[in-house]
Amino acid sequence: MSITLRDISKALNISVSTVSRALTDSHEIGEETKQKVLAYAKEHHYVPNRMARSLKVGKTRSIGVVICSIDNNFVAQMLDGIDQICTENGYQIIIMQSKESYEQEQACINLLHASGVDGIMISPSYQTTDFSHLKELQSQGFPVVLFDRISEKMTAHKIAANNLSGAYQATTHLISNGYTRIAHLNSNATLTTTAERFEGYKKALEDHGINYQEELVAFCDTAQQIDQSVADAMEQLLKQQPQAIFTATDLLSTKVLAYLMEHKFTVPKDIALIGFSNSDLAAVLNPSLSTVRQPSRQIGELAAQTLISLIKGKDIGPEETILLDTELQIRKSSGS
Repeated sequence: MSITLRDISKALNISVSTVSRALTDSHEIGEETKQKVLAYAKEHHYVPNRMARSLKVGKTRSIGVVICSIDNNFVAQMLDGIDQICTENGYQIIIMQSKESYEQEQACINLLHASGVDGIMISPSYQTTDFSHLKELQSQGFPVVLFDRISEKMTAHKIAANNLSGAYQATTHLISNGYTRIAHLNSNATLTTTAERFEGYKKALEDHGINYQEELVAFCDTAQQIDQSVADAMEQLLKQQPQAIFTATDLLSTKVLAYLMEHKFTVPKDIALIGFSNSDLAAVLNPSLSTVRQPSRQIGELAAQTLISLIKGKDIGPEETILLDTELQIRKSSGS
């Protein structure tokens, strides 16, 4: 049988109201008392009555998380970071998937809001260009945080990787290995992520005196028929005889490597390859895949911390965009 607030109160010789405030991180309670209460509650496996508390204070201590798809290693790593921060702060998370559909994203947001979550963090779908459904919630004072996929069309706290810098580093690495005919394969989604990685690629070429060639760039539909889209794009790019390819998403990186091997190309002898990927398989592929690794877990942690601060009414300043550094991981696929 789990202990109650009254049990903790008697054991520590403090009032029930003090125990309650300490467990909810109230600023009215001193740090020493908070730590004493939290330690006792943890030791004796105290479980809060969420339903009773939500009825009393109008809070459910639950957070809605909307992502594109859960079957993605990068997304899973972000969710792990979100879950840890929420658990540490006494919040539960409700995860919903948009499946890259704007209509489904709207349905997810409506359902989460109707269920009484205290705030929502969202990585928008590829199809999302209209953010009115989120702006409407904000106008009601409802906390919303964007993470990973962000947009200039909405004013909010946003946390993402520095995609432009990561793409610049990847392209510069290929250039430093002697490649000048560098192809770029990207998603056709209207996201800042897509645009920033494309801009990073072009800027690296420009800064190193290499002319940008439109015929060395292709965009794939990564929401539907990905295999056929990649095959069509690769057929187009290979006609231009590129020396190397920079792919801009986790999915494209592995799909292109598989395509090249299937068509008897030796990587990196015939063509070098580098991509954006957080897959643990990158290091064990043959050849091992050079990648730009994103700070996925840190993105999730910071997004969760930001949303919880907003829910608690803390003054964290005006809405801002925080871009976290990527890491270039050099392996065999990008050449010597």
